[in-house]
Amino acid sequence: MAELSSVHVENNTHGTPIYTLPEILRQPLLWPTTLERVLLASEILQLPAKLRNAGILVTGAGTSAYAASAVAAAWHNASAIPTTDFLLDSNRHLENVGAVISLARSGNSPESAAVVERIRGMRPDILQFAIVCNEDGALSHSGLDGLIVLDPRTNDQSLVMTSAFSNLVLAGLALAQPDSVPAAVEAFSKRAAALLPEIDRVCRLVADRVRDRIVILSSPPLLGWGREAGLKTLEMTAGGFPVVTETYLGLRHGPMSFVKRDTLVMCLPSSDPVRRRYEVDLIYELRAKKIGYLVGIADPHEFGDLFDEVIPSIAPEADDALRTPFEILGPQLLGYHLSLRIGLNPDNPSPDGVINRVVQGVKIYHEASSAR
Repeated sequence: MAELSSVHVENNTHGTPIYTLPEILRQPLLWPTTLERVLLASEILQLPAKLRNAGILVTGAGTSAYAASAVAAAWHNASAIPTTDFLLDSNRHLENVGAVISLARSGNSPESAAVVERIRGMRPDILQFAIVCNEDGALSHSGLDGLIVLDPRTNDQSLVMTSAFSNLVLAGLALAQPDSVPAAVEAFSKRAAALLPEIDRVCRLVADRVRDRIVILSSPPLLGWGREAGLKTLEMTAGGFPVVTETYLGLRHGPMSFVKRDTLVMCLPSSDPVRRRYEVDLIYELRAKKIGYLVGIADPHEFGDLFDEVIPSIAPEADDALRTPFEILGPQLLGYHLSLRIGLNPDNPSPDGVINRVVQGVKIYHEASSAR
């Protein structure tokens, strides 16, 4: 695993970071613990039987919403909706739903417990479960039908979610695909630990090259990965670099106007050969138009000539639906180094309190009520 002392740290005016980097680097050590906890809890709660024929809704807020999206994409009978959307438009999302799984780091975001209460009032027949990093949060004490608590070390102390994200996704994947995830965890935990020094080196190099804006490209079922990858840069740089997250095919339909000659275009190529053909065509089009500083999260031996830089992929041949928790390490480290480069503290890149570790200021209204 990458030694903390090997990571380049710029002088900054907001204190020395102590949380974010260790929380990123220890993820490969925590993935096996997440698998163990989920499998044990699943057996105790009898989740395979309860979830087998149920329509499943996976939910969360912010980063946890992107985690929910990644989980639902790997589950044949699941859909995802952010808690922040569900509260405003509840009725349409519960048709054919038999179980709701909430994902949360702290579990103290106002929307988290409110969604549990809203569903209980509308459809008390729906089973409600949660996967949390914090056993003592409001969500954990909201009268659920079952709770899965991850290793306390996944409860990141940094403002941004890093370890919490990958482990929440992995926990959901372990429920969605219990036959596939154990082998993936065993293989990719070891591979990630071995590759982290090189991933960190390339991300630091890329961070030094970023000029003004960033594009993140992925294809379904990796859209949750793409949204989270973009969010890490926004959060850790306090919005210092505008970010667009898109699909490869969607980029041509207007968003390509955002791409300039020096725009960082970070690409996660699919493991599916048909998807990859579409993606490679788009990358060659960007090259022909001479726009974009093209960075791929990929196998350097396979894609070394296609990109300007290659961040080593941890799971390049795995099913795309299982790759999100492993391939997010590169964007996390990129955000970290960008934050340092512009003089911020990645632990708290919003010292003026524009954003907070736990969302504040949200009032919850009952459906029959109106704001005053």
